[in-house]
Amino acid sequence: MGDQIETAAEAAEAHAMPRVHEVHTDPDAKNAQDQKLPKGVSGKPVEQKSPAQWAYERTVLYLKKFEEGLDDGHEIAMGFAGTDAGVLKIEGMGYFDPDIVTFYGADPAGSKMQLVQHVSQLSVVFRALPKAVETAEPNRIGFKLLADLEKGDA
Repeated sequence: MGDQIETAAEAAEAHAMPRVHEVHTDPDAKNAQDQKLPKGVSGKPVEQKSPAQWAYERTVLYLKKFEEGLDDGHEIAMGFAGTDAGVLKIEGMGYFDPDIVTFYGADPAGSKMQLVQHVSQLSVVFRALPKAVETAEPNRIGFKLLADLEKGDA
């Protein structure tokens, strides 16, 4: 703790900025608090965001971070707790203000799936699934979603 003096504007900005804290057993793990937030996340105070937008933005950040740890033979998917719906390979994500988040994708057999969920029920389990054999490169939806947040239009 230092005795750093802040201006009123700096104090207000720090209050409005989202905060995150993580600790990992792996000393080489990158913590979320050490990564720069995209313009679409940091450009608007949290108080001005709908619960859906705020849940969407944070989920995108976690999704991309998870994908950064995958090898070229795997793609991100999500599992469902408490249901026999199985696993959804994430191919898209969005939100509908004020309180709905949705995931688009396919099950491991290739059947189309979509999860529409209220933010109060949001519980996402990311999983690594082997990528489809016919594709040369793994699909990295997290990187596409983050690029959209970087534009700041969300």
